[in-house]
Amino acid sequence: MKIEHIETVRVGDPADVIWVRIHTDTGLVGLGETWYASKTVESAVHDHFAPLIVGRDPFAIERHWLNMFRLSDHAGYGGAEMRAISAIDMALWDIKGQAAGVPVYELLGGAVRKKIRVYATGAPFVGAGELARELIDDGMIAMKMGPTISVATPSEGQYLSSKDLDRVLKPFRDVRDAVGDDIKIANDGHGKWALPVAIQIAKAMEPLDIMWQEDLMPLLNPDALRQLQDATSTPVCISERLLTRWQLREFIENGSAQIVMPDLIWTGGISETNRIAVMASAHQVPVAPHDATGPVNIFACAHICMNSPNAMIMEHVRPYLYGWYGEFVDPLPPIEHGWLSAPQNPGIGTRLRPEVFERPDCETRVTDESVAIPGMNDEGWAGGDNFSEKMWSEMEEIMEFRSLGYSDAERLSSGQGDTPTGGPGGGIATWYKNGDSDAKDEKRGDR
Repeated sequence: MKIEHIETVRVGDPADVIWVRIHTDTGLVGLGETWYASKTVESAVHDHFAPLIVGRDPFAIERHWLNMFRLSDHAGYGGAEMRAISAIDMALWDIKGQAAGVPVYELLGGAVRKKIRVYATGAPFVGAGELARELIDDGMIAMKMGPTISVATPSEGQYLSSKDLDRVLKPFRDVRDAVGDDIKIANDGHGKWALPVAIQIAKAMEPLDIMWQEDLMPLLNPDALRQLQDATSTPVCISERLLTRWQLREFIENGSAQIVMPDLIWTGGISETNRIAVMASAHQVPVAPHDATGPVNIFACAHICMNSPNAMIMEHVRPYLYGWYGEFVDPLPPIEHGWLSAPQNPGIGTRLRPEVFERPDCETRVTDESVAIPGMNDEGWAGGDNFSEKMWSEMEEIMEFRSLGYSDAERLSSGQGDTPTGGPGGGIATWYKNGDSDAKDEKRGDR
């Protein structure tokens, strides 16, 4: 089986969601998803990553992940590149599951549970008590609110008055007055507060039995977050803002986080989220995957939750589930009466509805060309006695182009970029597509 082409799908509303579909020569199509800055992600998919995997084995998921990550890491991984990798990785797992005829969690080692609890996120600051009753009736055991963001801006998070603190606490008090301890409440600080104020908020909320404190501060200093955790009896949760195991590692190892909340469609897909869950389990830290985006992510997270013994609970947005999700995927995420069940269909477990492609605001883009990778042939990394010679020969070609001294204007006009891994000229596809370029030969003639 080979990857035939890669397609991205965007719509005008919701504009930040982008789907990636990987088409194979057998007719199988893998589906991935990510969220935020969809046009930028689209460029990363097609101009950088798609040419690396078109024409190659879709089952070589780890090799593809490594190639994509190394390509992006030369300029500092993260942002759109990591989101693109996440969506592509998800689609590759979908293909592998479909080909094997099993859900993805079976490929990860099988299920340790058949379902996991979900909590509702995005609760309003007014009427929180009434909503809590509704959630309990729907089988929920937990909800999440983030009212502190409403008072953070005036002081840039450096100061919180007693009056504003009381405003922040009111929705939580309303829930406790309405339903007592029948529902857990998490607080999302949206990374807005300085350490002293974060401690002030956390300690003020302790009598309200908060499930976790999430992102009270920017996640930039593990030692500062450890000071917050030491100052409160409430577990501190680190979130979707940290990408890959490398950014999460120090926060876990120094004890600053008691709960880990990776966002699968930002942090590297199913492959990397699985690695994060395993790393967290070694420190006795539970994982609670983040979701406030699209429907395919919930399916992908369900596979992680079914397979990971330390999965704690799964996030979802009820208005999305019962609203726009149904316009885009079939089936819907299997959430009922407060539980997310194990997907039963092979692969990820859902598909884009055909009607999506008939929408007037639907935009698709396709890449069906591949590029050569130094030291790699169609079957993988070239081995044998000539491997080093071949690798060095190809790398010398790359270094020769670097040494030719193109100006920025020349690089842009030639479409080459300033490095073989991308740059102002448009990415790796332009560098490798035709071997020695005319521009390169012309420069040689000038020497």
